[in-house]
Amino acid sequence: MALPELDTPQATAPAPAPARAVGRTPATALPEVRWAALAALAFLVAFPLDLAGAPGWAWGPLYAVCYAAGGWEPALAGLRALRERSLDVDLLMVVAALGAAAIGQYLDGGLLIVIFAVSGALEALATRRTADSVRGLLDLAPATAVRLTGVGGGAREETVEATALRPGDTVLVRPGERLPADGTVLGGTSDVDRASITGEPLPAPAAPGDEVFAGSLNGTGALRVRVDKDPGDFVVARIVALVEEAGATKAPTQLFVEKIEQRYSVGVVVATLALFGLPVAFGADLTEALLRAMTFMIVASPCAVVLATMPPLLSAIATAGRHGVLVKSAVVMERLGAVDRVALDKTGTLTEGTPRVTAVRGEETALALAAAAELPSEHPLARAVVAEARARGLRLPEATDFAAEPGRGVRAVVDGHEVRVHRASGTHGDTAVEVVVDGAPAAVLEFSDRLREAAPGAVAALGRLTGTAPTLLTGDNAGAAARIAAETGIDDVRAGLLPHEKAEAVREWERAGAKVLLVGDGVNDAPALAAAHAGVAMGRAGSDLALETADVVVVHDELGAIPAVVALSRRARRLVVQNLVIAGVCIGALVVWDLVGHLPLPLGVAGHEGSTVLVGLNGLRLLREAAWRRAAGGTA
Repeated sequence: MALPELDTPQATAPAPAPARAVGRTPATALPEVRWAALAALAFLVAFPLDLAGAPGWAWGPLYAVCYAAGGWEPALAGLRALRERSLDVDLLMVVAALGAAAIGQYLDGGLLIVIFAVSGALEALATRRTADSVRGLLDLAPATAVRLTGVGGGAREETVEATALRPGDTVLVRPGERLPADGTVLGGTSDVDRASITGEPLPAPAAPGDEVFAGSLNGTGALRVRVDKDPGDFVVARIVALVEEAGATKAPTQLFVEKIEQRYSVGVVVATLALFGLPVAFGADLTEALLRAMTFMIVASPCAVVLATMPPLLSAIATAGRHGVLVKSAVVMERLGAVDRVALDKTGTLTEGTPRVTAVRGEETALALAAAAELPSEHPLARAVVAEARARGLRLPEATDFAAEPGRGVRAVVDGHEVRVHRASGTHGDTAVEVVVDGAPAAVLEFSDRLREAAPGAVAALGRLTGTAPTLLTGDNAGAAARIAAETGIDDVRAGLLPHEKAEAVREWERAGAKVLLVGDGVNDAPALAAAHAGVAMGRAGSDLALETADVVVVHDELGAIPAVVALSRRARRLVVQNLVIAGVCIGALVVWDLVGHLPLPLGVAGHEGSTVLVGLNGLRLLREAAWRRAAGGTA
């Protein structure tokens, strides 16, 4: 008995179901971005006026706007933290900036305000964009489904919300539609593109008894699918939950210096109050005690410590950006240098994600006939056959009576010959199709995903940097994974993984003490990217969710840039340590001078500013082109 809608003519080029528009929050919608932009603009206008010797009324109000716009929010947050008996480092930065302004160092104070305001704005923007992409992921699955009630030819169709589906329901999926639920095929045959779920580069055949996933794109055949899970347990819904869970449970990101700043800040405040209060209590001159305490606070303030950290990291970010690597924050740049284990996705990461013909077992005439028959089809394998024939300069005769055979292939009449192109057994995990001309086998065409040229070198370089051999995590079949692993020199291969299984593998390594760098590109990689110590997404091939979830984006898909940016991060971390030593020595010398002897306030200010400038210039060394060449060369 015919299944509903399964006897209708088959579409030759299914169009994807229209996706609902996903709103991306504009940067200007975030108050943090607006205030940071105002602070930076005011500072950039005041700075040249100040240096040019313009009168105070020209640049003074601009600095005031900079301080107010960039400082009010961290000051308010710091005051709230004080109520909870916690000293927020941002509040101390505001106090330090105001202290600098009080002694006429408006430029230094404004620079501190702008650095912290811009850093906070970038963090807020990254958080919001990730949330937008997580919400957008839900649109992979259609909002409605066609549920079948009754049996056989008397089955009735009703359109229901996809969230109303329950295990045991039967749904009808027409050609070109996205599947509304995870389930098992009961009737019909088709090709299902599930790259967004498993990362497989080619559509997979779907026939009765096969498992299918919500969000997958149906091909040219109609399918009748039994729902096996509740909507909350669909793979797409679990990806969303895993990304949100990883973001919520990941340890709060902190720069190394932030881990010691709070204790340092408390110490400076206590010491300043003691240096002022104790002498006054024992009868010392009030003005002299206040001057000494103020000098101490200025020379001991963490301006140089903060600038010891930020310039190297920001310089490294700028240098990486010039070479097509977007590192989203200074925290991320610091974390990159700490990774000691690497895991990579296969499709779209190590490979280009598009199939190509790797072998033609038969005459070229059969290839030309196959290409002519496949020309009307939009299947990825069909496009690969046509591309190979054209690359060989073969003439493609005109095909007539074209028909797609869902789940198998195509047939057509070419130059008076009946040509069928259908799936055959693969070789070493690759996909293969058989060309049959007038009922007789004429050729076998083998396909594989094209390996990125830089993949073997990048894998080897990452292994040398971390001291641990990289691992391949993929949703593709074991045979295809083994072939790519052999070509790239990877020994540890885990194939056939669903998104939550990739994330669990990363969490297992993290629980064992490893700091994992995960490189991926697809929606199915997003949970693992979120769970990793640092996540890298491929920019051209990457899905929106992967790009927003990842900490680093390789804009031009250059795998060789990944070990280079890791090496650059490690150099930035070494410069941070150097700067902290320089800042610590300078601050220590000035503090001892102030406590043991008598440090004049102008000399204290000069020493403090000198150390600040020194560590800042040292950090800017990473802006040079040689820094990237050295990082890339050191991984070769």
